[in-house]
Amino acid sequence: MHVTFHGATREVTGSFHTLTTESDTILLDCGLFQGRRKETEEKNRVLPVDPQTITNIVLSHAHIDHSGRLPMVTNKGFKGNIFCTRATADACGYLLRDSAKIQEGDASYLNYKTARNFLAKLKTGSAEVKLSKDEMHEIGALLKEGKHLLNTQAIEKLLTEQRLEVIRPLYSLEEAEASLAYFAGIPYNDETVVGRDLSCTLYDAGHILGSAMVVIRALNGTRPKNVMFTGDIGRFGKPIIQDPTLDFAEKDRDIDLLIMESTYGARLHDPVEDMKPMLRRVLQETFDRGGSVLIPAFAYGRTQELIYYLHELYMADEVPQVPVYIDSPLATNITNVFGEHPETYDQETHATFLQNGVNPFSFKHLHFVQSVEESMALNRDQRPHIVLSGSGMCEGGRILHHLRHKIHDERNTVLIVGYMGQNTLGRRIQEMGQEYEESGRKGPAPVLNFYNKEYPLNARVQAIGGFSAHGDKNELIRVLKDSNLRVKKIALVHGEEEQSLAFAETLRGLGYAVTVPCHGQSITV
Repeated sequence: MHVTFHGATREVTGSFHTLTTESDTILLDCGLFQGRRKETEEKNRVLPVDPQTITNIVLSHAHIDHSGRLPMVTNKGFKGNIFCTRATADACGYLLRDSAKIQEGDASYLNYKTARNFLAKLKTGSAEVKLSKDEMHEIGALLKEGKHLLNTQAIEKLLTEQRLEVIRPLYSLEEAEASLAYFAGIPYNDETVVGRDLSCTLYDAGHILGSAMVVIRALNGTRPKNVMFTGDIGRFGKPIIQDPTLDFAEKDRDIDLLIMESTYGARLHDPVEDMKPMLRRVLQETFDRGGSVLIPAFAYGRTQELIYYLHELYMADEVPQVPVYIDSPLATNITNVFGEHPETYDQETHATFLQNGVNPFSFKHLHFVQSVEESMALNRDQRPHIVLSGSGMCEGGRILHHLRHKIHDERNTVLIVGYMGQNTLGRRIQEMGQEYEESGRKGPAPVLNFYNKEYPLNARVQAIGGFSAHGDKNELIRVLKDSNLRVKKIALVHGEEEQSLAFAETLRGLGYAVTVPCHGQSITV
């Protein structure tokens, strides 16, 4: 049996690993690489294995960096099942559709820019001569239907005739929807056959709703072999969902190879019990200045957790009860998925809300923004409020519009509540804001460039690390030390190289055999 690492190797996106026996190939996750488009495009376009050779897929959870390339596999000859928890299957119904829409929109816009620039060059006869803003607007209008809708057929026809590059999405909305037929939702702790003499059992990973640690059990040979894939491991003591599993069935306790995430392998988070008081302080300080709080938040998990804490703060009347807006259609849909799976909630959520007949994800001051027009009106609203909007790393989505309308005002706060990947706008906001605060906010504010414009970062930037859905170094170690697992060897994945290598040294100091695989490397079990 061989395990090969094709993604999330010394980086945190693109989770994709294969487990191969003489008769089967099992794919563990099928995620998108995320980051700068030019750097991720080639990685995402090329699948490292032929989908027709994959027997089945086991998906740890629904986040796009773990699930986002599934439609590419199902569209190219895959005949098996995608095994995951039922909550993960339900969430993917929204997340994969959303991913397809984003890709189609991005491709259309990039093709529009290419066509517009070609027509501008054609008009001037030179790339060196620049047209005025009004002239560029007139050319752009030739490529649109009405005021805003792009004429994609005319644009692609022009690009094809002129032998210019036509950008295609990785998959269409129709292909994303077709992939949903391959999902097979299974309960935690139930053993399921996934290949010849191969079975899998899912255990709660405590990362997001429906997230799972996967144990693949190979029965051929003198002694069964177990490979465990943690997916992403959550924190302990957080609200809504259960903590990561520490009690594994006897048959699954001897792990020959543990494929373990290491996102925060060299870092410690703020204590969970400090999260709500820290959130309260940031809100109060901002409202005292007469400002608003902008929170870039992942639609799945982070948004619902923040709704939960805000609901508790409002119920206890601990902060001014300004309007709270969820400006993300995807987050609205995912919040409905949370409401459909109360069987996954922890005891605290049952005691605080459900036993009192209260929906944790609904309260008087909470508003779900639906239309673009509502979102645009909210951009212009100068009254204090809270906005939770995607994307979580500020790489797209409605949060960018809120930022460009609000970050110039020092009364406002941008609240960072999760991991910001390298080379993302969210990471730049976090680092530049932190440097400005450490300087005493002396001199001109740092300048951010997005939407082809420059914006001064006058708004306060605050970060609460405890909101991360990933366990920190000590929590990852707790899964090893406090569980009943007996682990022979560990392969660290899903961490920037610095984090993975540092965590490997920590684990070696605790007596574990550890490797940090490179892209394409294989381990024999």
